[in-house]
Amino acid sequence: MREAPNAIFAALADPTRRRVLRLVAERGPTSATLLERELPVSRQAIVKHLVVLSRAGLVTGKRTGQEVRYALVPQPLNEVSTWIAEIGSRWDERLARLRQVVLDQEPESDSESESEKTSAAQST
Repeated sequence: MREAPNAIFAALADPTRRRVLRLVAERGPTSATLLERELPVSRQAIVKHLVVLSRAGLVTGKRTGQEVRYALVPQPLNEVSTWIAEIGSRWDERLARLRQVVLDQEPESDSESESEKTSAAQST
């Protein structure tokens, strides 16, 4: 993964930015003016969100006449998704090993408690 995963996660941490990114992904190249119609924030705020997304490498802007049209760049999301899946897989392996350790110890504790019960019953 690129050296900027923190920028990607920081960009995705804001719910409005996630919504902006989702709208750009759904619509294809679009402008801040068009996004303004669907968001409860000003055009200037949308532009600021798009700048953060652009710096994180999640969108790219292309000037068309007087407006800038932003398009999704899916590669960083694919990289982050792969990284998260790898981390999840490692945790699944760790949890499976932990589960096995717990299961391997259960029969010993069951047999010990049975021995204790037998000893207690015999002493009474």
